[in-house]
Amino acid sequence: MSRSLARVKAALEAAGVETNILEMPAETRTAEQAAAAAGCTLDQIVKSILFQGRESGRLHLFLTAGGNRVCSEKAGRLAGEPLGRADAAAVRAQSGFAIGGVAPVGHLSPVPVCLDPRLLEFPLVWAAGGTPRHIFAVPPDVLHRLTGARVEPFTE
Repeated sequence: MSRSLARVKAALEAAGVETNILEMPAETRTAEQAAAAAGCTLDQIVKSILFQGRESGRLHLFLTAGGNRVCSEKAGRLAGEPLGRADAAAVRAQSGFAIGGVAPVGHLSPVPVCLDPRLLEFPLVWAAGGTPRHIFAVPPDVLHRLTGARVEPFTE
C-alpha cells in the first residue's frame, strides 16, 4: 500500500469514518474519469484543488464539485491574498500527494480548506483516496466535519 493511500486510510479511520477506499481498474485523475469509475454524476466528484498564496506561499485547499471551476478572484478573497495554482512540486511537498490523487484528508501539513456548497446537495460524494486510482464515497456533511472546511461560494 502506498504511503499516500495509507495516510488517507488512517485519517478516515482516526475520524471514525467507515468507508471503503476502492482501487479502480483505470485512472481517476480527472473528475470525468472518477465519475465514470464511481458510476455517479460529475458534480458528485470532489476535486481537491490546491492554490498557493502569491504573497505568503501558503497552500489553500478548495474542495469543488466536479463540474465546477474555482474562480481565482473569489478564492483569493476567501484566502485573504491573491492566489495562483500550486505547481506539482509544491503540491507534493506540502500535501504528500501527486496531482490527480490529492485527497481531501491525510495531508502532510494542515491547510485552510473551503468547500463548494454544491457538494452538500448530494447524499454521497466521491473523493480521491491519495492515488490516481483510488476513490472513496463519503456523505458531504461528514467530509465537511472531517476537513473543518468553510462552506463558501468560490466557483465561476
